[in-house]
Amino acid sequence: MVFKRRTPRNFRQKVVNFFVPGGGWGRSASYVMHRLRRLPDSPERIARGIAAGVGVSCTPLFGLHFLASALVAWALRGNILAALLATFFGNPFTFPIIAVTALELGSRLLGMEVSMTGAEAIKAFGAIWSELGQNALAVFTSDPITWVKMRRFGWDVFAPYMLGGAIIGVACGVSAYFLSLPVIRAYRRRRMRALQARFQQARQKSNQK
Repeated sequence: MVFKRRTPRNFRQKVVNFFVPGGGWGRSASYVMHRLRRLPDSPERIARGIAAGVGVSCTPLFGLHFLASALVAWALRGNILAALLATFFGNPFTFPIIAVTALELGSRLLGMEVSMTGAEAIKAFGAIWSELGQNALAVFTSDPITWVKMRRFGWDVFAPYMLGGAIIGVACGVSAYFLSLPVIRAYRRRRMRALQARFQQARQKSNQK
């Protein structure tokens, strides 16, 4: 098969590459930025797409970030591919910071006295997935279906995380728009000048002949 690995990765390598890409985070970030700059669209639409992807990655919609960022980019008339690439903003290094900040902010706004830590939030996400799995199996067995952990998760974790994450996401998204727009414009101007210079050189060579 084309582009298939010659030596398949084992389970340990797959787990490691999930948190640390094969070429490293620096190389991955460079690749994403390269792709964003070369997207065939206007700088404004690309910047709006980047804002959508960065903003959505601050929310607790894990597993739905691609879909949510595409919908937000579509609503903002931004570039959808740019939004998908910009969800790279949410990664194993930034997620703990985003989670703690969003939970703290959301808890304060909702009047909660005690905010959950990032580790506790991760455990809560794991607990509801475990409960969902147990309830799915309970459909075929005599075990009872319960939603105790889901109800607690909804108020203690998801609500403050979503509220705080939405506010942080808007702030990060707006910042990403105004930071990326001049960079993309400058790249496009530099690329256009380089193409014009190549065209002039080719034209001069043809005239000399």
